[in-house]
Amino acid sequence: MRGFPEYFTIWHIAGHYALRGIAYLVLAFLIVPILVIIPLSLNAEPFFTFTKGMLALDPDAYSLRWYQAILTDQKWTLAIWNSFVIGIAAAILATVLGTIAAVGLASPWMPFKRVITALLLSPMIVPLIIIAAGMFFFYTTFGLVGTYPGLIIAHAALGVPFVIITVTATLTGFDQTLFSAGLSLGASPVKAFWDIVIPLIRPGVISGGLFAFVTSFDEVVLVLFLAGPEQRTIPRQMFSGLREQINPTILAVATLLVILSVALLVTLEFLRRRSERLRGSM
Repeated sequence: MRGFPEYFTIWHIAGHYALRGIAYLVLAFLIVPILVIIPLSLNAEPFFTFTKGMLALDPDAYSLRWYQAILTDQKWTLAIWNSFVIGIAAAILATVLGTIAAVGLASPWMPFKRVITALLLSPMIVPLIIIAAGMFFFYTTFGLVGTYPGLIIAHAALGVPFVIITVTATLTGFDQTLFSAGLSLGASPVKAFWDIVIPLIRPGVISGGLFAFVTSFDEVVLVLFLAGPEQRTIPRQMFSGLREQINPTILAVATLLVILSVALLVTLEFLRRRSERLRGSM
């Protein structure tokens, strides 16, 4: 058959289409429950279900009232502001620390590299409830509980491992002789690193920063332990809304988060392809 190697039998072709069908089924299993919230967020009634009017495609059954409620509710506006401020600040801090750590771990003269790497990546393995409890008792000593700096540092700690992984993957294709050539031409180590290394690993650094931002933006366990009333974020507000007052405003916020996630995924894919092109040109 056209498109398949000549040695493929009917069983090979059947297995190919079966595997593709299973992949589509798994994708639908993961995506459909997320997509359902989009039309539900347009419900004109304060329900979490499809009304008869919505099923009949009655225009009057759909409304943007819950999206407007996001902008008029002070709790939601504060949560959105906090999520972006804390997420961006934590992502910047995690990107700086993670990039420095990845560059150090990429050095062949780094002692105890495996042990240090395991310790730096431990926040990805240790359950968040344990990290949150430990940070709470540690932060009480320094008065950081219920403060923006404490929450930013905590979220940055969760984002550092993602930065280390992405930057380390980028550094695997980096030619160290370029850095040495910069030093031989009279540049200082800092200037050579900034002008030579950073431009080549920038896609990995940006990808790590985006992962750190998403990790902070989606975090709720640390917020439950460490945040005060003024540091309430979107996940914390959604958690409270499910307990206090259930209405489709939560679905409207969730829809906006899905759109933001898709935008970030597209950005990450663009950066991945750009990184591959840079590796191919080196």
